[in-house]
This record gives sequence, C-alpha cells and structure tokens, in this order.
Amino acid sequence: MILFERMKRAIALRKDDVFLRVEFANMASVAQVSRALRRLMADGIIVKLGVGVYAKAKKSVLSGNPIPVRPLGVFAPQALKKMGVELFVSPAVVEYNAGRTTQIPAGNVINTGERRITRKLAFGQQRVTYETNKKTPNRGD
Repeated sequence: MILFERMKRAIALRKDDVFLRVEFANMASVAQVSRALRRLMADGIIVKLGVGVYAKAKKSVLSGNPIPVRPLGVFAPQALKKMGVELFVSPAVVEYNAGRTTQIPAGNVINTGERRITRKLAFGQQRVTYETNKKTPNRGD
C-alpha cells in the first residue's frame, strides 16, 4: 500500500478531526509525508490550518471547495492541546457566563495563561488570536 493510501485510511479511522504533521512522522521520510499531505489537500480530504496542523475536510455546499468539518474555534484548542499548550478560560467568557456583561465574546480568542504563543492558526478569513493573563497590580484598596 502506498503512503498516500495509508495516510488517507489513518485519517478516516481517527476519532479526532485535527492532527499534527508529527503524528505521521513514523510512516515515511519527511519529503514523502509532505508529498502525501499535499495530495490529500489537493483531493479535498484535509485542509491546512497552520504550519504542521491539518484538519479533516468536507465539501462546502456553497462553493464546492474543501472546508474544515468543524469551525476553527473548535479545532484551535484541540491542536494547541496536542502541542502541549495549557489553555485557560478567557476573562471575557467568564464575565459573560457569570452574567456580569451581555457582550458575547467575538472571534476566536484563546487564553494561554502566561505563555506567549506565536503560532498562526487560520482558515480563510478566520484567524485565532491569543491572549495572556495579565496580572493587575495591587493598588492597596
């Protein structure tokens, strides 16, 4: 069985919809994995969300182009957890869930605590932005 078919089958059998390039490293050389991933993207089986981050794809009803099977806001936390990044609840989400504000948090914002993340995750016009916990100084009130 050629690598493309093995990777296609491995992706189809996975329960998770997002995966990293590193997960295929044991199948073949870097160049072979790269070629297979490009072919999978060309066939509309996967879409690229960032460097080394891919997601299962489906055909768009509107355009016919491949799109992720779930929104980017669902995939980004899964991908970051696979990379070992600890995630926290955004202060805006905490305020909204507690009923202290009626403003719904907009966009794909992920709180990474005090860890600074520079990895870009995006699909189309959707982008993930990162926020860090900024400790407010004690004013002695």
